[in-house]
Amino acid sequence: MPINKVDAICALATPPGRGGIGVVRLSGHDLTAIAAGLIGNLPKARYAKFTRFMDASSEPIDEGIALYFPAPHSFTGEHVLELQGHGGPAVMQALLDRCLELGARLAMPGEFSLRAFLNGKLDLAQAESVADLIDASSIEAARSALHSLTGEFSRRIQAMQQRLTELRMRVEASLDFPEEEDIVEVEREKVRRGTMATLEELAGVLAAAKQGALLREGVHVALIGQPNVGKSSLMNALAGQEVAIVTDIAGTTRDAVRQEVLLSGVSFHLIDTAGLRETSDTVEKMGIARTWAAVEQAGIALLLVDSQHGLGEAEQKIIERLPAGITRMTVHNKIDLSGEAPRCESGTEVWLSAKTGEGIDLLRTELLRIAGWQPAGEGGFMARRRHLDALGRAQWHLKRVLELSGQQELQAEELRLAQEALSEITGEFTPDDLLGEIFSRFCIGK
Repeated sequence: MPINKVDAICALATPPGRGGIGVVRLSGHDLTAIAAGLIGNLPKARYAKFTRFMDASSEPIDEGIALYFPAPHSFTGEHVLELQGHGGPAVMQALLDRCLELGARLAMPGEFSLRAFLNGKLDLAQAESVADLIDASSIEAARSALHSLTGEFSRRIQAMQQRLTELRMRVEASLDFPEEEDIVEVEREKVRRGTMATLEELAGVLAAAKQGALLREGVHVALIGQPNVGKSSLMNALAGQEVAIVTDIAGTTRDAVRQEVLLSGVSFHLIDTAGLRETSDTVEKMGIARTWAAVEQAGIALLLVDSQHGLGEAEQKIIERLPAGITRMTVHNKIDLSGEAPRCESGTEVWLSAKTGEGIDLLRTELLRIAGWQPAGEGGFMARRRHLDALGRAQWHLKRVLELSGQQELQAEELRLAQEALSEITGEFTPDDLLGEIFSRFCIGK
């Protein structure tokens, strides 16, 4: 994402479509000329000004509120002007076109947040949490994203970085005075204890980050099994609505049916698939092929079986074909016909009735457990896969420090690499191409 920080940028900051209010946002080092052409002059800082928005012929486009936030006390750290008008598509487009006529250019996706990062208003983890807060699909996810935005995640990372700086200083000190054996031995022990303490802190942050990543990304769950074992009925029961067709005719589901279900704030992306069996039907064969494609992308496979018959040869063949890394749970459905009681055994088998709802709560609980969900409480924060990767690499390097006891030069390098990995999270050390990839995924206007 090539950036020219001298340019004034503009974008629609509210969703496209019709609404009571629409907002056009501008940011730049000098908005005087643009404000003069639109509303006569810049409003008083941080005061709402009711005004008319004028076109090139001094005819009104709309009327509304103008808000001015001078640098550096704005979201981007630059001068920011927000124009709040009526949220009709034609009105908003005319107002945006007028901004372009006056010298602004359309902002790229995420460019407002990127400028905030480049101007030191947010670190990288906080900037990412802006997008996560907008995309949050549950109150738990929104709360965690807000914690990240206010700096909870960043503060814990920075605290560990400070520890690593101190440890690197101790290692360097022992290298500078090799002849002082007593001093060197004391410093080695302090490095060992400090590394262990940092590893303990890192383990806690990593566990919380995994919860945050789970809230953000959710889990993909494929419902698989032979035809007519109740996959569509189970999907409807979990979703709480009729999202899949249910009939007594085997092979009704031909294509994958997808539905998002929230359990304790965690998104479970359910995929109801075609029944797996030998068939000569061309369309059903295509559906079965798509079933296996969906399974390859899933994290959890719910293998449904008829509780009146249990696991048979056909189910064993399905199990043998499952990807090695997928988590499998066997769901014994139709206990309303077999007369069995709802129950869970070994954490991998659940007996229920998708038709009556008996045992559905047991399945919900087990899905959360298998996904690894543990409510983080008020201190939770949002995290991404790149954060988990960086934390994992830092953890590996710190373990290497303990393994390399007595080899200060190598310990110093491992500590440097661990600190570098943590710095990637907050953006203190981040390649430019990664910044472009991160911010390009933001919505325009943010």
